[in-house]
Amino acid sequence: MDQRYLKRTIVNGEVESSHLGETRSIQVYLPPEHDDHASYPVLYLQDGDDYLNLGRLATQANRLILDGEIRPFAAVAIPVDKEKRTSEYAPVGERHQPYLRFFTDELLPYVEGEFPVAAIPGERVLGGSSLGGTVSLHLALQNPQQFHRILSQSGAFLEPTLEAIRHTDSLSHLEIYQTIGKAETAVPTHIGNLDLLSRNREVHRALQEKDARIHYTEQDGNHTWGFWQKDLPQALAFFFGM
Repeated sequence: MDQRYLKRTIVNGEVESSHLGETRSIQVYLPPEHDDHASYPVLYLQDGDDYLNLGRLATQANRLILDGEIRPFAAVAIPVDKEKRTSEYAPVGERHQPYLRFFTDELLPYVEGEFPVAAIPGERVLGGSSLGGTVSLHLALQNPQQFHRILSQSGAFLEPTLEAIRHTDSLSHLEIYQTIGKAETAVPTHIGNLDLLSRNREVHRALQEKDARIHYTEQDGNHTWGFWQKDLPQALAFFFGM
């Protein structure tokens, strides 16, 4: 492998949150030969440490950028305490609304004040896998003036998400990259096995009815990082292609 692909710039940051009652650490990926005075499109990732370690985000992004396949972008990896993950990411979780407020009121201003990233809705992408895709979509549904672009890999969608979509007037401003594995028909969760393939089909139809623009694919794969890592280059090309 070209050694340039492995050289990465990852900057650590900390965001004090009154909404969550804690300090949340983040990691920010900056593109090769980045310009600190630039304004890069930016990908905000739930389960951020997993995207860096298991999704190989930085290595894959470097390769695509250096090979001229996508334009340079930044990424904000937002780690989560696994014990609090469902509470923050699931729409019925007790920390869900505080997490959404943390994201819009505290994280976003911090990142846009400290790093060379764009501060306009069309250059922000919210992304995640499983419940990370769920919370990303709810962030956009609840804050339509701030977020227009969503990356959802194997979104763990339940009825509250469908209800939230159906209660919107129009989602014509939303652009969504939505993928699901064909084998994701009995995914083990804390509430039992879920047919996420069927759930994603329902959400896809509901989004279409509200005029969202969706790139939807069903691929060979299961609810694993092997599937999401393999899919990530296509997702990055969708949002940041030349």
